[in-house]
Amino acid sequence: MAREGLCGQDSPPWFQNITTNLFNASGDILLGGLFPLNELTSNLSQRLQPDSIICDSLNSYGLGMALVMKFTVDEINANSNLLPGIRLGYELFDTCSQSAVIVKPTLYFLTQGSSGELAVMCNYTDYMTRVVAVIGPFSSEMTFAIGQLLGFFLMPLVSYGATSETFSDTSLYPSFLRTVPSNKRQVQAMVELLIKFQWNWVAVVGSEDEYGSNGQLLFSSLATDSQICVAYKGLIPVFGDPEPVVREIVDNIIDNLVEVVVVFSLAQPARAFFTEVIKRNLKAVWLASDNWALQTDVSSLPNIHTVGTIIGFTVQSPDLDLLTPYTMELFTRIREESASQPPPGPDADPTFMMQQCPECWNLSPDNMSLVTKPVLQRTAFSIYAAIYCVAHALHNVLECNANSCLRGKKSQVYPWQLLKALRKVHFTVLGRQLEFDSNGNPNIGFNIIQWIWTNQSLSFKDVGVFYKSLSINNTLIQWHTGSTKAPESACSFECEPGQVRRVKGFDSCCYDCFDCLPGTFQNNTMDIQCTWCVKGEWSLERSTNCTKPIFDFLTWDQPESLGLLLAMVLLLSCQTAVCVLFLQHWGSPLVRASGGPVGGVALLSLMGGCVCLLLFLVQPGDVVCHLQLPLTSITHTVALSTILGIALQIMYMTEFTENAPSHMETLRGFGGWLLVLACCGVQAGICGYYLQEGPSLSQYLARMDVNFIRTFLQCPIEPMLGLGLMQGFNGLLALMSFMCTFMAMKPHRQYNLARDITFATLTYCMVWGVFIPIYSGLNVKNRTIVHVSVSLLSNMGLIAFYYMPKCHLLLKRPELNKIEYFCTFLEGVPATPLMEQGQGDTGEGQQSRK
Repeated sequence: MAREGLCGQDSPPWFQNITTNLFNASGDILLGGLFPLNELTSNLSQRLQPDSIICDSLNSYGLGMALVMKFTVDEINANSNLLPGIRLGYELFDTCSQSAVIVKPTLYFLTQGSSGELAVMCNYTDYMTRVVAVIGPFSSEMTFAIGQLLGFFLMPLVSYGATSETFSDTSLYPSFLRTVPSNKRQVQAMVELLIKFQWNWVAVVGSEDEYGSNGQLLFSSLATDSQICVAYKGLIPVFGDPEPVVREIVDNIIDNLVEVVVVFSLAQPARAFFTEVIKRNLKAVWLASDNWALQTDVSSLPNIHTVGTIIGFTVQSPDLDLLTPYTMELFTRIREESASQPPPGPDADPTFMMQQCPECWNLSPDNMSLVTKPVLQRTAFSIYAAIYCVAHALHNVLECNANSCLRGKKSQVYPWQLLKALRKVHFTVLGRQLEFDSNGNPNIGFNIIQWIWTNQSLSFKDVGVFYKSLSINNTLIQWHTGSTKAPESACSFECEPGQVRRVKGFDSCCYDCFDCLPGTFQNNTMDIQCTWCVKGEWSLERSTNCTKPIFDFLTWDQPESLGLLLAMVLLLSCQTAVCVLFLQHWGSPLVRASGGPVGGVALLSLMGGCVCLLLFLVQPGDVVCHLQLPLTSITHTVALSTILGIALQIMYMTEFTENAPSHMETLRGFGGWLLVLACCGVQAGICGYYLQEGPSLSQYLARMDVNFIRTFLQCPIEPMLGLGLMQGFNGLLALMSFMCTFMAMKPHRQYNLARDITFATLTYCMVWGVFIPIYSGLNVKNRTIVHVSVSLLSNMGLIAFYYMPKCHLLLKRPELNKIEYFCTFLEGVPATPLMEQGQGDTGEGQQSRK
């Protein structure tokens, strides 16, 4: 009757056929197994004979792995569908983790059939070796020792632990396959983890063997390609005294201020390393490679919980649910057998089942930790899968179906035939699909685990996985480095946006940050120099992009514009009032003396000049910019040329008294109009030159040298000579009018028209004279405001000093609006005595106006 399983369930029927022979079992087809069953206890440096090697310290982990192979072969033999009618056998040997030991069982596997002899032949194609495939060894160092030897015979070597990337070279190791990912895949997982947490300043420590040195080399290369700097690299001796080297390694880690250390090492060197780390009270984040991530060699160290955060990488491994009840059954039978017969003596048969493990005679259910430890639970699948790969390849070579094999148990299967089938194998086991790539690497990834201490009790928690890419849950990680947040490990911290890196020293991760100047920007985070903006764009200091400029302009809702608009409205109101008053007294002596129709045109032009200033308070455009200066200039030209005509009349009357009366009608009529037209023609020519030579706003913007983000948009004033000529011509008219009237004598007992012109033109010249130095020292926006303000002031000056005195006379002294009071300006003759007597009373009143 079958015993009950650990969970209270009945054990499978095939458990009844379990044998207690741990290390060999007969079969139609034999498999070889290489496991580190024992540890070296002799000194290899003192070895004088080939066999003087002593390995008599049991390696419980290696024994547990051997038990997994026995369990797997028994399970396959119990499966009538995989190899029906064919029984697998096995022979397991100890490697002692020593190259000097592993060669002997390897040569034994290569012996011909059961003869125990290894013949020297010219052609080994039809050579039938003792075993058809070898499962193992566990380490890369051991694989180096036998890999090429077995490759010569094309005997499949399916390793459950050798991860060196070197074995992916099929030209050197043509028969090598493995059921664990290579170091390259593990290094990719480590680098992606470092990138995930932005750790770019790390140290890498390896064991001084093939596994550690190859892993360190791969990591350094891939880390450099991923912009991760290796601050320090160290190798821990495997065969010599590690302590002096380990002290130096720890010193360098401390000196380089490294917070994250990759430890790519075997378990024993890792133990020596962490012994020193604990002694130095060093705390960091440690990335554990798969070889020691679950090993008790390290986790059992006193105070190991003080070293910080340990994140390990383990091969993805489904649970073998039947392994524990199977082992319980096996150990129970061993205890029963050992109780019924005494242990073997020194003269016992060398094929006795416990020859490689004398202590195994005492195995019992009390030793179940051999297969229940996490380190074995998480690596058992690699051995299990390796044997199933061979079994499925045999299934294909023997042309088996669910019931039978076309090639029977007596058919010879050569290793090279099995190797060919192994490389093409594709099957599902424990819910996982397995296959090999062209280099003999499996489609298996990694689990990322963290060491968790609870009251100094260690457990392992899965925090992520890696196959083709990394997937990790940050919230599951408990940081033991003094903070609940992930620690930082960088030679230099990330630059701020808008800064670029300037490397200092020889490590690309050590750098200073420099701000990008205006007109440049940071294009990528890894840039070492700022990128210039393209033409037509600009950037501010410390920018990450360039932008097209933003243009502001005066709008009617701005305080400056509102102030100017108010001034325009007031001035225009005054001008309108003057115009209405003059129209009411049209034809009167005063209006006629003030220019008559020509004077009216001048007044209207001043009103037009005031309205034209609105062009400065709208959004600039090609049409607006073409009209701004020419219109305001010509309107002032009309008014000033009219005043100039009157000033010339006054000068003519005072200087040429005798001829004045006969020419006054011409001067005040046709001559005045001709002068206005001539001045306007000259100004129009200047404006035409200005428009012809100057660019349109569109052209100006297209060729603008952009060195700003935001600025005030003013119509281009190019060439400046054009502005100078336009305003200069108006200033010349005003100056000429001033010169004509400044020295003119006041007519006796008549209105002083020269005085009005003198003050009006003097004001105009002063306003525009002050404008020149002020305008040159202002920014663009204030230049526009000043230009409009000066135009208003000059316009207001002409109204105030030329028209307002006349309005005062019309309103306050209408009795003076007679021909006698303006006869000099109307007829060119001085006043007669009668006129003077008639104006005696009023003349006295005028004394105050002299």
